Amino acid sequence: MLKVGVIGVQGAVSEHIDATKRALEKLGVGGEAFWLRRPEQLNAIDAIILPGGESTTISRLMQKSGLFEPVTKLGEEGLPIMGTCAGLILLAKEVEGAVEGQRFLELLDVRVNRNAYGRQVNSFEAPLKLSFSDEPFPGVFIRAPRIVELLGDKIKPIAWHGDEVVGVEQGNIIGLAFHPELTEDARLHEYFLRRAL
Repeated sequence: MLKVGVIGVQGAVSEHIDATKRALEKLGVGGEAFWLRRPEQLNAIDAIILPGGESTTISRLMQKSGLFEPVTKLGEEGLPIMGTCAGLILLAKEVEGAVEGQRFLELLDVRVNRNAYGRQVNSFEAPLKLSFSDEPFPGVFIRAPRIVELLGDKIKPIAWHGDEVVGVEQGNIIGLAFHPELTEDARLHEYFLRRAL
């Protein structure tokens, strides 16, 4: 039984819960996905998802609820964590365009530009290439951050929009500039959950 917590302080939480349930089904694995709002819910957890939303708000609310430090520690200790859109920003070591006083988990060796793709009206969908699958993946970009630079050799690209890297992995951590939870395609959630098996 896998226990997967989706940080539920703000953002696309229920969509990630649904996508995780589909992925568990596809993998033939029993488990649950739930709204993660309090530090005591981190007991016996197998994986964490940081959803899209507003990175400043999520960061502030994670600190307020007491989740920020324990989630950072679990990530450092090897617990699988996936961040999408704002979640990628929160995982990054370096952030261009950060709001003053905003804190980051700093678990991924990447530099990201927080508002690189502009506003809501600049949102788009495009087929993406994945490192682990031959079929294109439907990429949904909504006010997406841009991965500007991979910092060091531990970080590996796993998704591309044309020549541009839009998804990375580093050991137990995955960061995506787009929203896999807003599609019916559960391949990225499956790929992530295999780390917890």
